[in-house]
Amino acid sequence: MLAALIIVFREVFEAGLIVGIVLAVTSVVPHRLRWIGGGLLAGLAGACTVAAFAGALSQLFEGMGQELFNAAILSTAVVMLIWHNVWMARHGREMANDLRAVGQAIAEGSKSLLALAVVVAVAVLREGSEVVLFLYGVAASGDNSGLALLGGGVLGLGLGVAVCLATYLGLMRIPPRALFATTTVLITLLAAGMAAQAVAFLARASWLTSLDQVVWDSSSVLSEDSPLGRTLHTLIGYTDQPTAMQLAVYLGVIVLTFILMRLTAPLPSAPVVAAE
Repeated sequence: MLAALIIVFREVFEAGLIVGIVLAVTSVVPHRLRWIGGGLLAGLAGACTVAAFAGALSQLFEGMGQELFNAAILSTAVVMLIWHNVWMARHGREMANDLRAVGQAIAEGSKSLLALAVVVAVAVLREGSEVVLFLYGVAASGDNSGLALLGGGVLGLGLGVAVCLATYLGLMRIPPRALFATTTVLITLLAAGMAAQAVAFLARASWLTSLDQVVWDSSSVLSEDSPLGRTLHTLIGYTDQPTAMQLAVYLGVIVLTFILMRLTAPLPSAPVVAAE
């Protein structure tokens, strides 16, 4: 039971942090739950499909299929998160002045909502498939009964959902004028962290071996497997032993997002000069 609780909580915790941020970003958007709910359902369906074909997937590309799959879905999420920030940069002024106006603009455009729905689906797909695979391994070991696994899974799910709710409520306590800037920073760091994780998966598959030297080792100070380390790993991509390539990609995504946001942001309106 304990193993199932820990496994489910850990994976739902990571997905819940992302869903909580998305809920806060879209707090004023009409019908947002349809998009986010659709992303959740798509992710769950995809997770079940991946779990069903996990054996075949792992054998692809000389046994590196799972790593390449993880890298692919993380890269998709990175593109969607960058797209969201760039799209929202064009509405930053409206966001500062009227949250409901920009919420309606997103709902009418649908593009940013679609991007965030894809991010939710990818998060649930990745974490959900790991839950199914890990629980299958626990069940196969024969150390736990089906009822114990179910009980532990339900408790882990409940705790994970509580984290999602706490993240959302915490962000919603931020004053409206600062909410846009805060969530923009969070999403940028989230995208950079996912890109760095994708690099790690590609390195494991031996598809990306350049700049593979470890830049630092902070595991003795803050282990990536600790509760705080896992939280920072999900939110900002913290890694206790990053490679030079991971660091370069992490910083590159941040710089690229900033440049694209500046290029697409509307120019400030020129002041009207009264005629003499």
